[in-house]
Formats: sequence, structure tokens, C-alpha cells
Amino acid sequence: MNQFLKRPLLSQALLIGGTIATAGAMYLFVPGLSRSVKAALQDSPKQIVDEAWQIVNREYVDGTFNQVDWQAVRQSLLSKNYTSREDAYTALRGALEKLQDPYTRFMNPKQFESLTNQTSGELSGVGIRLEVNEQTKVLTVVEPIDNSPALKAGIQAGDRILEIDGKPTQGMTVEAASDLIRGSVGSKVKLRLSREFKGEFDVPLVRARIELKTVTYSLKQEGQSKVGYIRLNEFSSHAAEQMNSAIKALLAQKVDGFVLDLRGNPGGLLQASIEISRMWMDNGAIVRTVDRKGDSDEIKLNRSALTKLPLVVLVDGNSASSSEILTGALKDNGRAKVVGSQTFGKALVQSVHALSDGSGLAVTIAHYYTPNGTDISQKGIVPDIKVDLSDTQKQFLASNPKLIGTKDDPQYAQAVRVLENIAFAKPGANQSARPAMNPN
Repeated sequence: MNQFLKRPLLSQALLIGGTIATAGAMYLFVPGLSRSVKAALQDSPKQIVDEAWQIVNREYVDGTFNQVDWQAVRQSLLSKNYTSREDAYTALRGALEKLQDPYTRFMNPKQFESLTNQTSGELSGVGIRLEVNEQTKVLTVVEPIDNSPALKAGIQAGDRILEIDGKPTQGMTVEAASDLIRGSVGSKVKLRLSREFKGEFDVPLVRARIELKTVTYSLKQEGQSKVGYIRLNEFSSHAAEQMNSAIKALLAQKVDGFVLDLRGNPGGLLQASIEISRMWMDNGAIVRTVDRKGDSDEIKLNRSALTKLPLVVLVDGNSASSSEILTGALKDNGRAKVVGSQTFGKALVQSVHALSDGSGLAVTIAHYYTPNGTDISQKGIVPDIKVDLSDTQKQFLASNPKLIGTKDDPQYAQAVRVLENIAFAKPGANQSARPAMNPN
């Protein structure tokens, strides 16, 4: 069960509401096509249209295609004369809309590259987060990313970017600037910066492959208890290894329990959710998927838990797909208490394919169910303890992100109270499932 994306140059990936895995893409012409027809399709916009049609025909979860005559759709698509790839893309999107499935979608090359970069948990560039400052209207560095060329070159938060390879940035959007700064690994870019008390100066940089941090963690002293707080922003290809390191580092600090924050996490790679589930539990099922033929595949735990310490999971309405798989597994197996707001409710698996011109296709291939057999589609997971934030509270935390995961965060505060109630009074609460585990 492959899911979501995250590996540049994937031939195929699988998404689970936001999750992808890898597999080998196959492009097949329908048997019986003449050589002349095959030749006409090669190197033409129709080739991309037919590649996409073939994938949907082979994999789409609904064998009736939403009561659409899918063969007739193919005939219609191939009977048209496309003057450009964009014309073909538009026709293909129109055909996919007939399925009435928002998750089965076509992505042009730029959109597909963005998706694969996102789920890979990596980027090729210099490693800076940018914004157009609201007051000065100048392109400004928000922060350099850890272990990036920008950080190593001494670029600091607040630096103003005046030029990118000699091109002035005045009036430039963040998106346009990012397009200029990104590039292939090993290529060079020169930024002209301005810094208070230093003035203007040039910084030459060599682009590199940079791993993005999707897991953050900290030890919080809550009264007499040590709480290991872990926030997971996305199930990228590096999420599992980063989660492993976070759990081990906190165990080494003798925490009494954990709060796992999945709020706002839209999902990602299914495999990442499976691996992370296995870090928290030894026995039971993680998730069950059902394909178009009705075939069921249950993914189970494998006795590889890193800890048995008390765990509370924080979720909200933007916790989706892989977040819901992990939450459902932890809840149904009685491993964790869930606190927060009802989750998004996406119970579908998508396969993501790279097409021959660099564009991509996501196609729904299965439904998934929690270990107890619950279908969360359009319903989500109801927390054990529901704590909904008011609009005022949401705006307050959004404006003060450093307060997320503190006592000023009502959902986190409730999670701490739950931890205190379920485990902190138990003897040996600070013992891990495995002795002598040290952080990586």
C-alpha cells in the first residue's frame, strides 16, 4: 500500500488523502491498436491523455467509473486535435471531473514537481524561507533552514534580498523569487542582501539537496511531570527517521509521557504512517484497505514499539489522511487518548504516477478503514475528549505560534491533564519499553 508523495523522479506513488508510496509506472496502449495509431500518439499531447486514461482505467477504485462510459471518454479524448499540451491538459481535467472525485486529479509538470518535492521532505536550493515584509514590502528572509547553504553562508533572519543573480526583487512575489532561487544541486546563485548595521553585500551560494524538518520536539516540565512534546507536520519520506530520533531523545531525558501533536497535518506518505505507528505499538492492526475488486489488505504492527509510556494525540479538523490512519490505529488499539477537534475525514488511497512529459496523475485506488472497521470518510475521527477552539483562540495561536504546545494552548493543556490522570501516578512511569535507548 503505497501512499502520498515524496521522492523526486517517482514513477508512481500512492496517496492516502495525502500519502504516497512508490511503484513502477506502466504505460500500456490498448491491445489491438495499429502501428499507425500508436505512432500518431507518440510525442503528441494525445500520448499524455492516453497515458492518464489508461492508468484510471486500470486502477480507479470504482469499476463503474461513477456510471460513466469510460471507453467513450477515451474515444472522445483521442478524437480531438490538440494545438498544445495545455489544450490536452484541459481536456483531461474535464474528463476526470466526470468521476466526481476531487482526489483523482491531473497535475501539470510544475504542480507535480511541487507535490513530489513536498512529500520527499527535501528541496533543491539554498535553504531559506521568504516573505514579503508587510511594512517594508521588501523580500525578506524569515529564517535559514538547518544545515543549508544559506545558514552556512551566514544568512540571517531579517536580511533583505535586493537582487537574485542580478535581477532586482522590487515588486517580486515570494513564488517568483523562489523559482529563481531554486535550481539543480551543484548549480550556483548569487544573492545581494541588505542587513541593518552592515549595508549591502553579495552572498554566492551553491544549491544543495536539503532535508526539511517535519518533526519538532521538546521536553516540557509540567508541574512534577516531564512531558515529551512531539509535533509532526507532515508524513514525508524523512518523517519516520525524524520521529524515531525524537522519541529516543526524549526517552533519554526520562519523560513521563508523550503528547503527539498532529493538528494541521494534512497527511503524506502511507508508509511513513505505518512506520510511525509501529514506533508506538507492538500488537494489532494499523489499517485495512479495500480495492475495486473488494480485495482487503490489513497492515499490522510488528512488535517494534520504542516505548509504552502514556500517550495523548492532538488532532483538529485539518488532521487528515495519514494523520487519521495513525490516530485511528492508536485509538482503536487503546494505545492513546485522542484530544482536540474532529478530524477531516479522508478515507481514500491515491496512487500518484509520473507521466512521460513530467506531468502527473493522482488516482483513487482504494478505501481504508481503521482497525475496528470504522469508515471515517466525510466523518473523521471523534476525539476521546473533544476540545474545540473558538475562532478567537485559533486566531490568537495563529498570531502567536510560539504558544502552540504551551499552557496557553487549550488543547495542549487538556492533553497534559489527561496524561496526569492516566499515568503519571503509576510507578515506573518513566521506564521505556526498551532499556538503554539513546538518541540518534
